[in-house]
Amino acid sequence: MSKRLYKSKKEEIKTQKTGTYFNAKNSDKKSYETYTKEDLIAEVEQLKKRKQYGLVWEEQEEKFDKDTIGKLPVLREVKNKEIKKDKDGPVNLLIEGDNYHSLSVLNYTHEKSIDVIYIDPPYNTGAKDWKYNNHYVDINDAFRHSKWLSMMEKRLKLAKNLLRSDGVLICTIDENEQAHLGVLLEELFPDHEIHCITIVHNPRGVQGDNFSYMHEYAYFVFRRGLKVIGSKQRDEVLEEELRDHGGESLRTNAKNCFYPILVKNGRIIGFGDVPHKDFHPKTKNVYRKKDKIIEVWPVDVKGIERKWVFARNTVEEIKDKLFVSTKKNGEIDIFRRKDTQKPRTVWIGTRYDASTFGSKIVNGLTGTTFPFPKSLFNTKDCLECVVKQRKNAVVLDYFAGSGTTGHAVMLLNKDDDGQRQFILCTNNENNIAEDVCYPRIKNVIKGHKDYPDITGMPGNLKYYKTAFVGATPSDANKKKLTDQSTEMLCIRENTFEKVLERKHFKIFKNNQKHTGILYDQVAIPDFKKVAKTIKGPIHTYIFSLEDEDFSSEFEDMNGRIVVSPIPEVILRVYRRIFGIKI
Repeated sequence: MSKRLYKSKKEEIKTQKTGTYFNAKNSDKKSYETYTKEDLIAEVEQLKKRKQYGLVWEEQEEKFDKDTIGKLPVLREVKNKEIKKDKDGPVNLLIEGDNYHSLSVLNYTHEKSIDVIYIDPPYNTGAKDWKYNNHYVDINDAFRHSKWLSMMEKRLKLAKNLLRSDGVLICTIDENEQAHLGVLLEELFPDHEIHCITIVHNPRGVQGDNFSYMHEYAYFVFRRGLKVIGSKQRDEVLEEELRDHGGESLRTNAKNCFYPILVKNGRIIGFGDVPHKDFHPKTKNVYRKKDKIIEVWPVDVKGIERKWVFARNTVEEIKDKLFVSTKKNGEIDIFRRKDTQKPRTVWIGTRYDASTFGSKIVNGLTGTTFPFPKSLFNTKDCLECVVKQRKNAVVLDYFAGSGTTGHAVMLLNKDDDGQRQFILCTNNENNIAEDVCYPRIKNVIKGHKDYPDITGMPGNLKYYKTAFVGATPSDANKKKLTDQSTEMLCIRENTFEKVLERKHFKIFKNNQKHTGILYDQVAIPDFKKVAKTIKGPIHTYIFSLEDEDFSSEFEDMNGRIVVSPIPEVILRVYRRIFGIKI
């Protein structure tokens, strides 16, 4: 890790003699403030307390910080954008709004429940490809890196709370912020493994002053010690002996890798135990007359005892990859078919070309031009490393852009009949949500004649926009938050089908459970009458100005109803994020 220092406050002190001090946080306004000598001494003392190692930058305030003071985010569904195609399939989500607010909502609805977060944030190239506080950040902006790091840190802190204990964060980036992002990730995820993968996504290269760049990076972040990265298909299937060769291939190098493989009628039927160190098979193939089984030992042609590549306690995991090879003299060997491999740290292939499988696909599906979309297969392969064995995984992308992540998730589901769900968050700058992301997902689900292989897949979609309610402490604001919480509660419970709507309560369901929302406690008797006709559990939310959950009212329901007070269950999360007192 290298120490980086971006425009520290020491550098911002322009003229100590006159006491004139340049306020960097208001640098866009070119504002100057007059400070006393004592102020400057105090400032220097404060600087001495700052960390001496790691990533240091000048914190930058975002426009939404001011715009949403005294407000709390909620979600409102855009009904006419709902897509229903797969009755029993997962309901995917598209949330339009600033992703900080979307992540705040998700901190309530999806805390510790996301399998994979895949993001492709703005690369901060300095070519006016990214806005901060409604202004493009160009290469001459003195606080270009500080603005980017401030933006990323705020959102990564919220995102971290969404990951499951075995969840994985994947973040793609190019050379402009790759080093800085790596150090930031080390600070935010100190107990995690961080792997940086190189992906050749532009074989033609982008001409620079000295080098032509043809690659980008993908960081994979997950808790240390976990085995969460699965194997991927090889382009070419290999067949090789299971017996080890070369250096450190002797029996004595790994005693648990010396055992017999049992063969009968030309098929592998099992595996024997690791023998005592003093036992030595007479030959490579030992025929057992009593059961007509041949024991195959890892012994070479010279009779030297070697070892199998896999230990006895792991070899059964690859049994379906093993096969028997019989020589002309009748001698039996064991071979392994290698059609998968652990992902390598450099990915090369035409499938990662961002022009062919990124720009052209987006343009073809939406009729719009979108700058620098990811190759569909770049994103798909990144996700597949993690969710190949998680057929019900939840995948979040809070820099959704053109919707490549959602497209990739549906393509993975098509490959193996999975039920993975995606959540996409994007703003609507230049109508990206309405004119690019949504039309793409819509065409992927409904099908497109020019792309029959990668569209026309089962899927459902709900479209939401972020909105706000007041955060000042009052009973009225608590009631407003409750009235606007329906979408959030349905998302949290994953129950979207409305069963019943009455004046003071609503009931929703999915295939396994129901959700009840009571906007007034006076509705409890009527709600109970309906609840008694419903089979299975009902998670019920009841409006309460305090923290009362009214559970005593449901003691006669045989434990089928779990009660939570609203808006208190939501406010607990928002107090942590926004520091409110409501």
